[in-house]
Amino acid sequence: MRNPKWHRDEIILALDLYFDEKRGPIDKSNKKIIEVSDIINSLPLFPERPDEEKFRNPNGVTLKLSNFLSFDPSYHGKGMERSSKLDRLVFDEFYFNREKLKSIAAEIKKVAQDPLLKYKVYNIEEDEQTRTDSVMEGQVLYKLHKVRERDAKIIQRKKDQVWGSSGKLACEACIFEFEDYYGEIGKGYIECHHRTPLSLFKVSTKTTLEDLSLVCSNCHRMLHRRIDTITIDDLRTMIKYGRM
Repeated sequence: MRNPKWHRDEIILALDLYFDEKRGPIDKSNKKIIEVSDIINSLPLFPERPDEEKFRNPNGVTLKLSNFLSFDPSYHGKGMERSSKLDRLVFDEFYFNREKLKSIAAEIKKVAQDPLLKYKVYNIEEDEQTRTDSVMEGQVLYKLHKVRERDAKIIQRKKDQVWGSSGKLACEACIFEFEDYYGEIGKGYIECHHRTPLSLFKVSTKTTLEDLSLVCSNCHRMLHRRIDTITIDDLRTMIKYGRM
């Protein structure tokens, strides 16, 4: 059986190495390629690897870097021709934004090197964004976002803060209140959304109350569907004035 297709996170790490000025030759014996292979193998993405020996091994990473050559306008050779649409998409997204690529890759690596974070990220359920692999910053940071906004202690502190100041728990986007609509069963219920854009997410930064917003389940899903581009304020405007 074949190993699964490369996820966006893995391509991001390979592309970050490709653009590294100190990368060295695109060769499976290159120490930096071997290092990236090891990091990719540590990502909390694939529970099953049919061909463990070949899974993202140095030869596979070397081939992936060779794929990028065929897209690179600064390269005048031929490059590999068996690249995927996602390879090209990620290359084009970051070609003129390499600092952002470097920053995102650095945070993905930090998760891969932290056993506890890896466990938490791995246990986040799949949803539309992970199944379609559509979030620009990749699945690992997207799932870390979910880990942070589900921290029971800080969520309760956020609820207590809002209740103490307003006497209610209303969605910050659409003003829906669960208790007002559902009665006793909805008392104290509301979800939390982490406001920090994924491109600015830092593994080492602790979540504060100011980072969180209280939202209803529907608005939370809408925010996650366009997590790269839509903020709470954007969604509030969409609700008030119609589609943007």
